[in-house]
Amino acid sequence: MWRIDPASDEPLYAQLVAQVRLGVAHGTLRPGERLPAARELAASLELNMHTVLRAYQVLRDDGTLELRRGRGAVVASTATDLTDVERAVAELAAAARRAGLSVQTTTTLVTEAMHR
Repeated sequence: MWRIDPASDEPLYAQLVAQVRLGVAHGTLRPGERLPAARELAASLELNMHTVLRAYQVLRDDGTLELRRGRGAVVASTATDLTDVERAVAELAAAARRAGLSVQTTTTLVTEAMHR
């Protein structure tokens, strides 16, 4: 489930954050499910443990995870199901392709809409 690309411009912790969010959105990570201990995940991905801890903290701060003493990182019961958003994004992407819009133009349109 966990894939890290050390050559990517995206920080390693952000790659982990994105994967957990996608796991929740796709239902592969369910509320109450325990994630690997930071030390265990860091070792399996050959990362610094602090990188994993940073990702877990970001996910705690946005409400995706609960960090529980003795239980570790657990998917929050309030974690957002993004199925409807993913469906809308897929429809938007299809419409943008039909209109001949570039990824950059489409991204700009979405960013502007998010700031309204």
